Amino acid sequence: MPEPQPVAIKLRVNGNEYSASVEPRLLLVELLRDEFDLTGTHVGCDTTYCGACTVLFNGVTVKSCTMFAVQADGAEITTVEGLTTDGHLHPLQQAFINDHGLQCGYCTPGMLISGAYLLSRNPRPSDKDIRKGIAGNTCRCTGYQNIFKAVADAAAATRASQHGD
Repeated sequence: MPEPQPVAIKLRVNGNEYSASVEPRLLLVELLRDEFDLTGTHVGCDTTYCGACTVLFNGVTVKSCTMFAVQADGAEITTVEGLTTDGHLHPLQQAFINDHGLQCGYCTPGMLISGAYLLSRNPRPSDKDIRKGIAGNTCRCTGYQNIFKAVADAAAATRASQHGD
């Protein structure tokens, strides 16, 4: 059986252009971590259960542990590193710090990406919306209450900074 040939891909990650020649079976999470040195995205279960590998793919959350890197050719990817802008933490990152939502930190990248996705579409999430918004992300420390509070506080802080309410 012939060896798989590398495939040239180009993608935009956290606003930066990248190109790579990848083995067709390389997972997106492996490309991000091993080739681009963006180690904020974690590999947890390798089965999409835990959500530690969650990234934004063209603005939508995906589990990068079950997506091939070649599928990202031409895509816009946002990792947890991309939430910070101009050296300033995303309101959700700050709320996770303030509300002790970090726990052991393993689930944090996926929780932050899923939370940011939720807040980008729903600036006034209810408790039920927050629970549904981070569904698919598992906190092995079971510290969900602090994570729920952090998402709600980030939503409030974002609204206050934008509208003064």
